Amino acid sequence: MLKSLCSSCGKERVSFTNSPNCDCGGILVPRIDFRYRDGSYLVNFPYLDRVIDLGETETPLAEIGRVKFKLDYFQPTFSYKDRGSKTLISSLSSNLPRGSEINEDSSGNAGASISAYGGAAGFKVNIFAPKDTKPGKVNQIRAYGADIHLVTGSRKDVAEAASNHSGYYASHVLNPEFRDGMRQLSYEIFRQLSHKIPTRVFVPVSAGTLLLGLVSGFEHLVESGEASGVPEIVAVQTEAVCPVCAATDNFVYDKGNGKTSVADALVSREPALLQLMVTELKKYGKCITVTEDEIISARSALAMKGLYVEYSSATVWAAYEKGRYDGENVLVLTGNGLKTP
Repeated sequence: MLKSLCSSCGKERVSFTNSPNCDCGGILVPRIDFRYRDGSYLVNFPYLDRVIDLGETETPLAEIGRVKFKLDYFQPTFSYKDRGSKTLISSLSSNLPRGSEINEDSSGNAGASISAYGGAAGFKVNIFAPKDTKPGKVNQIRAYGADIHLVTGSRKDVAEAASNHSGYYASHVLNPEFRDGMRQLSYEIFRQLSHKIPTRVFVPVSAGTLLLGLVSGFEHLVESGEASGVPEIVAVQTEAVCPVCAATDNFVYDKGNGKTSVADALVSREPALLQLMVTELKKYGKCITVTEDEIISARSALAMKGLYVEYSSATVWAAYEKGRYDGENVLVLTGNGLKTP
């Protein structure tokens, strides 16, 4: 079992229960108490008894012009979420009977990923998604054999529907194993840069699993004596939905503003992991917002470079173009453009 401590009461999880949270209701945070090692997947995830995989490989780090792009949409379900699903579903497969029902709430990419890995593990998967989820993402979820439930209402309403359904709530946000799976991204960047840390890493941010997992991975490299420091982390949000930037930079954000964005994967208006994200950004980086016009322009520019990504992924290029950044910059591209053509 992954060692996890509650962010509220500090209690360590001692057994696997039907809830992804601590008994007090607090968020469980992974604690890594072993050294990083080069080698197979399991050497850095030793708490897994078995691994459910779909043939993942190291995703490319492409140098184009003055920056490097981590093409993390080169995953089995075409998004970075597969890193977290692989770890979470592998853990659940050792703790739940085959054929168990698991439930996830998602705006699309996490739902597809949990569906694919959950199906491979022999679970009955239910995905709860907003009613306006893009048809391509709905069809992808169904292709993996999951039942999809489209919910009218807010993103919070979707999460409540999933958590109240019979079975285990396999939330990619709340289960610490999902966030922990994101450590692998930091290791790959480190190895692909010849065992060096870049100056900074740009990541799109919504629920926070990528941001928190990325930081955890770099911290693990530092604590293991492999690296001298964590790179600057640049979190990117849309002007329409920017609770993390607002909390980090102390400006007013109206979570009920009713605004939408072409970046349909960045929709968490009240992220459960908000305070954890703000803490890490104040230590290691900053948060930048981008406009709709900037996102649309950035997606077109990336396409002309041979990088066809979701609008949500294009936010990192929009953010990079707004500033002047020296050193070695890595931009994480999270989702394939065919998901939101």
